Amino acid sequence: MECPAPFLEKLIALRYSENTLRNYCSFLKEFIFYFKDRSIDTLERADIEKFILYLIVDRKVSVSYQNVSINAIKFYYEKVLEREHITVKIDRPKIQKQLPQVLSEEEVITLIGSIDNLKHKCIIMMIYSAGLRLSEVVNLKVSDIDSKRMLVFIRSAKGRKDRYTILSKQLLRWLRVYYKQEKPKNWLFEGVLGGQYSMKSVQEIMKGAVENAGIKKHATVHTLRHSFATHMLENGTDLRYIQNLLGHNSTKTTEVYTHITTKGLKQLVSPFDRLNLDMNMDLPEDE
Repeated sequence: MECPAPFLEKLIALRYSENTLRNYCSFLKEFIFYFKDRSIDTLERADIEKFILYLIVDRKVSVSYQNVSINAIKFYYEKVLEREHITVKIDRPKIQKQLPQVLSEEEVITLIGSIDNLKHKCIIMMIYSAGLRLSEVVNLKVSDIDSKRMLVFIRSAKGRKDRYTILSKQLLRWLRVYYKQEKPKNWLFEGVLGGQYSMKSVQEIMKGAVENAGIKKHATVHTLRHSFATHMLENGTDLRYIQNLLGHNSTKTTEVYTHITTKGLKQLVSPFDRLNLDMNMDLPEDE
Protein backbone atom coordinates (compact mmCIF):
# COMPACT_ATOMS: atom_id res chain seq x y z
CA MET A 1 0.00 0.00 0.00
CA GLU A 2 1.35 3.39 -1.01
CA CYS A 3 0.73 6.78 0.59
CA PRO A 4 -1.29 9.18 -1.59
CA ALA A 5 1.18 11.09 -3.78
CA PRO A 6 -0.32 14.53 -2.96
CA PHE A 7 0.18 13.75 0.75
CA LEU A 8 3.89 13.04 0.32
CA GLU A 9 4.37 15.96 -2.06
CA LYS A 10 2.81 18.38 0.44
CA LEU A 11 4.99 17.11 3.28
CA ILE A 12 8.09 17.54 1.12
CA ALA A 13 7.00 20.98 -0.08
CA LEU A 14 6.57 22.14 3.52
CA ARG A 15 10.01 20.69 4.31
CA TYR A 16 8.96 18.19 6.95
CA SER A 17 11.80 15.96 8.16
CA GLU A 18 12.46 12.47 6.78
CA ASN A 19 11.44 11.03 10.14
CA THR A 20 8.10 12.87 10.04
CA LEU A 21 7.53 11.74 6.45
CA ARG A 22 8.01 8.11 7.46
CA ASN A 23 5.82 8.39 10.54
CA TYR A 24 2.97 10.31 8.91
CA CYS A 25 2.94 7.96 5.93
CA SER A 26 2.86 4.90 8.19
CA PHE A 27 -0.01 6.27 10.28
CA LEU A 28 -2.02 7.40 7.26
CA LYS A 29 -1.64 3.96 5.64
CA GLU A 30 -3.13 2.39 8.78
CA PHE A 31 -6.05 4.82 8.48
CA ILE A 32 -6.51 3.98 4.78
CA PHE A 33 -6.40 0.23 5.47
CA TYR A 34 -9.09 0.56 8.15
CA PHE A 35 -11.40 2.02 5.49
CA LYS A 36 -10.06 -0.26 2.74
CA ASP A 37 -13.51 -0.60 1.14
CA ARG A 38 -14.03 3.15 0.96
CA SER A 39 -12.17 6.16 -0.37
CA ILE A 40 -10.88 8.27 2.52
CA ASP A 41 -11.65 11.38 0.47
CA THR A 42 -15.36 10.66 1.08
CA LEU A 43 -15.14 10.21 4.87
CA GLU A 44 -16.72 12.54 7.42
CA ARG A 45 -15.81 13.47 10.98
CA ALA A 46 -17.88 10.62 12.46
CA ASP A 47 -15.82 8.13 10.44
CA ILE A 48 -12.54 9.55 11.72
CA GLU A 49 -13.83 9.50 15.31
CA LYS A 50 -14.79 5.83 14.81
CA PHE A 51 -11.22 5.07 13.72
CA ILE A 52 -9.73 6.89 16.72
CA LEU A 53 -12.03 4.93 19.05
CA TYR A 54 -10.76 1.75 17.37
CA LEU A 55 -7.16 2.79 18.15
CA ILE A 56 -8.04 3.35 21.81
CA VAL A 57 -10.35 0.38 22.50
CA ASP A 58 -9.14 -2.34 20.13
CA ARG A 59 -5.51 -1.43 19.46
CA LYS A 60 -4.94 0.02 22.94
CA VAL A 61 -2.36 2.46 21.58
CA SER A 62 -0.51 5.01 23.70
CA VAL A 63 -1.46 8.67 23.95
CA SER A 64 1.53 9.68 21.83
CA TYR A 65 0.61 7.11 19.14
CA GLN A 66 -2.94 8.46 19.07
CA ASN A 67 -1.68 12.03 18.77
CA VAL A 68 0.63 11.30 15.83
CA SER A 69 -2.18 9.43 14.09
CA ILE A 70 -4.45 12.46 14.50
CA ASN A 71 -1.64 14.72 13.22
CA ALA A 72 -1.29 12.65 10.05
CA ILE A 73 -5.04 12.54 9.45
CA LYS A 74 -5.45 16.27 10.09
CA PHE A 75 -2.56 17.04 7.73
CA TYR A 76 -4.23 15.09 4.93
CA TYR A 77 -7.66 16.67 5.31
CA GLU A 78 -6.48 20.19 6.12
CA LYS A 79 -3.33 20.62 4.02
CA VAL A 80 -4.02 18.30 1.07
CA LEU A 81 -7.80 18.24 0.67
CA GLU A 82 -8.30 21.68 2.29
CA ARG A 83 -11.34 20.40 4.18
CA GLU A 84 -10.59 21.78 7.64
CA HIS A 85 -14.23 21.54 8.73
CA ILE A 86 -13.93 17.73 8.92
CA THR A 87 -11.10 17.58 11.46
CA VAL A 88 -11.27 20.92 13.26
CA LYS A 89 -13.34 19.45 16.11
CA ILE A 90 -11.45 16.18 16.44
CA ASP A 91 -10.60 15.91 20.13
CA ARG A 92 -7.08 15.13 21.26
CA PRO A 93 -6.36 12.91 24.28
CA LYS A 94 -5.40 14.41 27.59
CA ILE A 95 -1.64 14.41 27.97
CA GLN A 96 -0.39 11.99 30.58
CA LYS A 97 1.72 13.98 33.02
CA GLN A 98 4.28 11.32 33.74
CA LEU A 99 7.72 12.19 35.05
CA PRO A 100 10.57 10.84 32.91
CA GLN A 101 12.66 7.94 34.14
CA VAL A 102 16.20 8.93 35.15
CA LEU A 103 19.34 6.94 35.92
CA SER A 104 21.62 7.89 38.79
CA GLU A 105 25.23 8.82 38.02
CA GLU A 106 26.29 5.48 39.51
CA GLU A 107 23.90 3.63 37.19
CA VAL A 108 25.29 5.51 34.17
CA ILE A 109 28.81 4.42 35.16
CA THR A 110 27.66 0.81 35.52
CA LEU A 111 25.80 0.98 32.20
CA ILE A 112 28.81 2.26 30.26
CA GLY A 113 31.12 -0.20 32.02
CA SER A 114 28.95 -3.11 30.87
CA ILE A 115 29.72 -2.36 27.19
CA ASP A 116 32.86 -3.92 25.70
CA ASN A 117 32.61 -2.80 22.06
CA LEU A 118 34.40 0.55 21.62
CA LYS A 119 31.96 1.95 19.05
CA HIS A 120 28.95 0.93 21.12
CA LYS A 121 30.49 2.45 24.23
CA CYS A 122 31.18 5.74 22.42
CA ILE A 123 27.60 5.91 21.10
CA ILE A 124 26.10 5.58 24.58
CA MET A 125 28.63 8.02 26.08
CA MET A 126 27.89 10.48 23.26
CA ILE A 127 24.16 10.42 23.93
CA TYR A 128 24.51 10.88 27.68
CA SER A 129 27.35 13.42 27.64
CA ALA A 130 25.60 15.76 25.19
CA GLY A 131 21.92 15.06 25.92
CA LEU A 132 21.14 13.81 22.42
CA ARG A 133 18.02 12.30 20.92
CA LEU A 134 18.25 8.93 19.20
CA SER A 135 17.91 10.46 15.73
CA GLU A 136 20.56 13.07 16.55
CA VAL A 137 23.32 10.63 17.47
CA VAL A 138 22.96 8.63 14.23
CA ASN A 139 22.90 11.86 12.20
CA LEU A 140 26.23 13.06 13.58
CA LYS A 141 29.02 13.52 11.08
CA VAL A 142 32.73 13.51 11.84
CA SER A 143 32.81 17.23 10.99
CA ASP A 144 30.17 17.96 13.64
CA ILE A 145 32.70 17.39 16.44
CA ASP A 146 34.36 20.75 17.09
CA SER A 147 37.24 19.90 19.43
CA LYS A 148 38.65 23.45 19.34
CA ARG A 149 35.46 25.02 20.68
CA MET A 150 34.46 21.85 22.58
CA LEU A 151 31.04 21.78 20.93
CA VAL A 152 28.91 19.26 19.09
CA PHE A 153 26.89 20.58 16.14
CA ILE A 154 23.39 19.12 15.85
CA ARG A 155 21.94 19.72 12.39
CA SER A 156 18.25 19.69 11.45
CA ALA A 157 17.10 18.36 14.81
CA LYS A 158 13.47 18.25 15.94
CA GLY A 159 11.61 21.12 14.27
CA ARG A 160 14.39 21.28 11.65
CA LYS A 161 16.49 23.43 13.98
CA ASP A 162 20.29 23.46 14.21
CA ARG A 163 21.92 23.85 17.60
CA TYR A 164 25.14 23.31 19.51
CA THR A 165 25.59 21.25 22.64
CA ILE A 166 28.62 20.60 24.82
CA LEU A 167 31.47 18.23 24.00
CA SER A 168 32.80 16.36 27.03
CA LYS A 169 36.58 16.49 27.49
CA GLN A 170 36.57 12.91 28.73
CA LEU A 171 34.46 11.75 25.78
CA LEU A 172 36.80 13.50 23.33
CA ARG A 173 39.64 11.24 24.47
CA TRP A 174 37.49 8.18 23.82
CA LEU A 175 36.41 9.53 20.41
CA ARG A 176 40.03 10.03 19.34
CA VAL A 177 40.85 6.40 20.16
CA TYR A 178 37.65 5.32 18.38
CA TYR A 179 38.48 7.44 15.32
CA LYS A 180 41.97 5.92 14.97
CA GLN A 181 40.53 2.41 15.27
CA GLU A 182 37.38 2.69 13.14
CA LYS A 183 38.37 5.49 10.73
CA PRO A 184 34.81 6.70 9.99
CA LYS A 185 34.63 8.59 6.70
CA ASN A 186 31.44 10.66 6.80
CA TRP A 187 29.09 9.64 9.58
CA LEU A 188 30.65 9.64 13.03
CA PHE A 189 29.10 6.25 13.71
CA GLU A 190 28.91 4.03 10.64
CA GLY A 191 27.38 0.60 10.14
CA VAL A 192 29.40 -2.57 9.50
CA LEU A 193 29.06 -2.10 5.74
CA GLY A 194 29.56 1.65 5.94
CA GLY A 195 26.84 4.25 5.74
CA GLN A 196 24.74 5.67 8.55
CA TYR A 197 24.31 3.66 11.74
CA SER A 198 20.69 2.61 12.29
CA MET A 199 18.52 3.84 15.15
CA LYS A 200 17.34 0.29 15.79
CA SER A 201 20.96 -0.82 16.35
CA VAL A 202 21.46 1.94 18.94
CA GLN A 203 18.30 0.81 20.73
CA GLU A 204 19.62 -2.75 20.79
CA ILE A 205 22.93 -1.54 22.26
CA MET A 206 21.07 0.26 25.03
CA LYS A 207 18.78 -2.68 25.72
CA GLY A 208 21.72 -5.07 26.02
CA ALA A 209 23.68 -2.69 28.23
CA VAL A 210 20.75 -2.22 30.62
CA GLU A 211 20.39 -6.00 30.95
CA ASN A 212 24.12 -6.57 31.42
CA ALA A 213 24.34 -3.78 34.00
CA GLY A 214 21.48 -5.30 35.99
CA ILE A 215 19.48 -2.07 35.92
CA LYS A 216 15.87 -2.76 36.88
CA LYS A 217 14.47 0.59 35.75
CA HIS A 218 12.77 0.85 32.36
CA ALA A 219 15.68 2.64 30.69
CA THR A 220 15.72 3.52 26.98
CA VAL A 221 18.02 5.62 24.82
CA HIS A 222 15.90 8.67 25.67
CA THR A 223 16.45 7.96 29.38
CA LEU A 224 20.08 9.00 28.84
CA ARG A 225 18.90 12.41 27.57
CA HIS A 226 16.64 12.81 30.62
CA SER A 227 19.53 11.77 32.87
CA PHE A 228 21.86 14.30 31.24
CA ALA A 229 19.40 17.15 31.87
CA THR A 230 18.65 16.08 35.45
CA HIS A 231 22.32 15.65 36.38
CA MET A 232 23.16 19.05 34.83
CA LEU A 233 20.41 20.66 36.93
CA GLU A 234 21.56 18.89 40.10
CA ASN A 235 25.11 20.13 39.48
CA GLY A 236 23.91 23.74 39.42
CA THR A 237 23.50 24.48 35.68
CA ASP A 238 20.94 27.19 34.96
CA LEU A 239 17.69 25.86 33.48
CA ARG A 240 17.95 28.23 30.50
CA TYR A 241 21.31 26.75 29.49
CA ILE A 242 19.86 23.24 29.75
CA GLN A 243 16.93 24.35 27.57
CA ASN A 244 19.34 25.52 24.86
CA LEU A 245 21.48 22.38 25.05
CA LEU A 246 18.41 20.16 24.67
CA GLY A 247 16.89 22.29 21.92
CA HIS A 248 13.60 22.94 23.71
CA ASN A 249 11.43 25.78 22.40
CA SER A 250 10.03 26.62 25.81
CA THR A 251 11.35 26.52 29.36
CA LYS A 252 8.09 24.77 30.31
CA THR A 253 9.33 21.64 28.56
CA THR A 254 12.63 21.78 30.43
CA GLU A 255 10.98 22.55 33.79
CA VAL A 256 9.88 18.91 34.10
CA TYR A 257 13.40 18.15 35.34
CA THR A 258 12.87 20.36 38.39
CA HIS A 259 10.28 17.81 39.53
CA ILE A 260 12.67 14.84 39.48
CA THR A 261 15.94 16.35 40.66
CA THR A 262 17.15 15.39 44.14
CA LYS A 263 18.87 18.77 44.48
CA GLY A 264 17.80 20.19 47.84
CA LEU A 265 15.72 17.14 48.77
CA LYS A 266 18.64 15.46 50.50
CA GLN A 267 18.76 18.32 53.01
CA LEU A 268 15.10 17.85 53.94
CA VAL A 269 14.15 15.81 56.99
CA SER A 270 10.93 13.80 57.20
CA PRO A 271 8.77 14.70 60.23
CA PHE A 272 8.78 10.99 61.07
CA ASP A 273 12.51 11.21 61.73
CA ARG A 274 11.84 13.86 64.38
CA LEU A 275 9.64 11.54 66.43
CA ASN A 276 11.35 10.11 69.50
CA LEU A 277 10.25 6.49 69.09
CA ASP A 278 11.65 3.56 70.99
CA MET A 279 12.39 1.42 67.93
CA ASN A 280 13.61 -1.51 70.02
CA MET A 281 10.14 -1.96 71.46
CA ASP A 282 8.12 -2.44 68.26
CA LEU A 283 10.70 -3.18 65.57
CA PRO A 284 10.18 -6.71 64.20
CA GLU A 285 13.16 -9.00 63.90
CA ASP A 286 14.99 -8.96 60.58
CA GLU A 287 14.52 -12.45 59.15
